[in-house]
This record gives sequence, C-alpha cells and structure tokens, in this order.
Amino acid sequence: MSSEKISPVVISGTGLWTPKHIITNDELVASYNAWADHYNKEHAGDIESGKLESKPKSTVEFIAKASGILQRFVYIKEGILDIQRMRPVIPERGEDALSDQAEIALHAARDAIIAANKTAAEIDAVVVSCAYTQRPYPAIAIEVQHELGINGFGFDMLVACSAATFALHRGYEMVASGTARAVLLINPELTSPQVNFCDRDSHFIFGDVATATIVERADTCVAPHSYEILGTKAMTQFSSNVRSNISYISRVNDVDPYGPDKLFHQNGRKVYKEVCPMAEHHIRSHVESLGLTIADIRRFWLHQANINMNTLISSRLLGREANIDEAPIVLDRYANTASAGSIIAFHLHNQDLVRGDLGVICSFGAGYSIGSLVVRKR
Repeated sequence: MSSEKISPVVISGTGLWTPKHIITNDELVASYNAWADHYNKEHAGDIESGKLESKPKSTVEFIAKASGILQRFVYIKEGILDIQRMRPVIPERGEDALSDQAEIALHAARDAIIAANKTAAEIDAVVVSCAYTQRPYPAIAIEVQHELGINGFGFDMLVACSAATFALHRGYEMVASGTARAVLLINPELTSPQVNFCDRDSHFIFGDVATATIVERADTCVAPHSYEILGTKAMTQFSSNVRSNISYISRVNDVDPYGPDKLFHQNGRKVYKEVCPMAEHHIRSHVESLGLTIADIRRFWLHQANINMNTLISSRLLGREANIDEAPIVLDRYANTASAGSIIAFHLHNQDLVRGDLGVICSFGAGYSIGSLVVRKR
C-alpha cells in the first residue's frame, strides 16, 4: 500500500456572468396586472358563470414580503412584459452556431479559470449542472469543452436547485480519486423560458445567471483565494411540491407541451414547511459529523430562493437571526437563480475571510434535494 499523502481537494476559483437586462418588481407587476385585466375582460362571461376563475392582481409589496426579491436579471427582456406574449423572445440558433446556454456558460467559465490561475490544458473535465438544459444532446458541457479547447470529457446533469452543489460533489470525487486533475463545474441557469409570467404566485421568482467553479488538488493550486473541501453531504426525498413537467413525451401524450403544468409550479407553503427543517438538520448533522459545531462556522452561503426560508433556517441553526455577514443575501438583486444562488453568494462574499475560517455552501430545492459542502479558507 502506498504511503503517499493524498493532497486535499480545494475550490480554487469561481466565475459569475450577470445579464445586462434587469426587470424590476414595478415593471413586472405593471405587466402582469395589465395582462390579468385583459384576461378577465376577455373571459368575463365564463368567469361570471363560474367556468373560469378570474386572475388575481399582484403588488410590489406582495412580492417583497413573500420572497425578498426586488428585481431580477434576464437573458432577454424583450417579450416578457408584452401582455400579448408574456415570455422572452429568444431567436432559435442554427446547429452550427454556439447555443445560448453554452454562450453564458463560457462567460462564467472563463472568469473561474482566470480566478484559479489555470489554463485549459490543466483541466480534465467539464460538468454543466443546472435546472434545465436547452437540449438533451449533444451535452452543453461538451460544447463548452470544445470551445475552451479542453481535452478530457464533459457531461450534463440536472438536479434542479441543488445542481451546483451536487456537481461540486462530483468534481470533488473525481479529483480525490485521481480521475481528473482539475474539474470545471458550470451552472448556466437560463430559467426565464420556464417561468409562467401569467401566474401571480410564481412569475416573480426566477432570474437568469451563470456561475462556474474550479475544483483541483491543493498541491496544484496557485490561486490567491482557495478553500479546502472538508466534507460533502447530499440527500434526496421525493416530492411533487416543486415540479416542472416539460418533456418530449408530450408529443405522444397529445397534450399542450407548454401548458401551465409543464412550466415551473410549486406548492410554496408546503415547500417552506417541509424543506426548512430538513435543511437545518442536514447542515447541522453535516457540520457535526466533521467534529465541528455550528458556532465554528464563520459564514453560510445558502441557497437563494426565498428570504423567509433563509431567515428561518439560519435562525434555527444559530438560535437567532443571522446577520448579512454571517449569511449573505443576493436574491434581492438576482432573485432565485435555481442552483446558482449559493455559488453567487460564495463568489461575491468569500475573499474577506481569513486563513482557517470555516464556511458552509448549501443548496436545497426540488426533488426534494439538499447538497452541502463544508470548506475552510486556506
């Protein structure tokens, strides 16, 4: 048996791409309410007879209280606020052109590579992990790998809002086992095409973004800021309370492939009630399994879905409400960006930590799924 010491695995760089287009709550509410008025007027007879329900109005105050979201970035703004369309206008690209998702993935990937002081030649694997990919195959990851000139392999994986942490787990395992020297994990969260902008309870939730992370061995790391991965933990439990049914099977089901049930929808109250205690228990048990306590953790980079969820989870962990330094919030600006939220928080709020500081990156969402990493600043 070899006595050679295995090098720790580290996060050595992150990248973030933010779209140039912003939609504020005021804009979104004005558009939705105008659409609701038009719908209710157009279907007045059926609404009066009870065949249809009228569409409720929304308010800026409702959105802020329900979610903590004040705005969101979107890949394409055109069409979203048009009450005759209520979805973005994204022209189809030819098969010989770079895909939309690969394009935004590359922006974040290149930033992460620069932050880690790596080159394409030093990366062996690319994983694109997100809530949706725009096609089944060829994999977006392989397209990105090709564009970056990376030898090795790439693949896509979908784990909804836990996609980023689950991908980090895979990267950690590949580096730890020696199957890859460095792994590029990318989360191109192009969520706006799956948002039902005609649904008052969900039209405000999501924003578009792309994040990327480099994982490698500590002995090859030359980045100015890096974090040793002390442990990973994942769990899943089946639930239909957060669901999206878009599928190629719709073609043979003879149903509307873009009906409301095919887009994102959820039972938000049940998700809040069920996921918050699960996430609190998951984080606490993960930290304690490493011989640590919650008091040892300097910062929590939590999934950015809903301010009320984050407040409850951090309060249950700490016995009090966490301050913005302990658990940074980015969803007020970015909204829910599916799996990218905790990585945005980490990307924007990690360089001020000092050597030895401990942190937890955690995501939770549809599945249900929860993924976490306990990390230490080097």
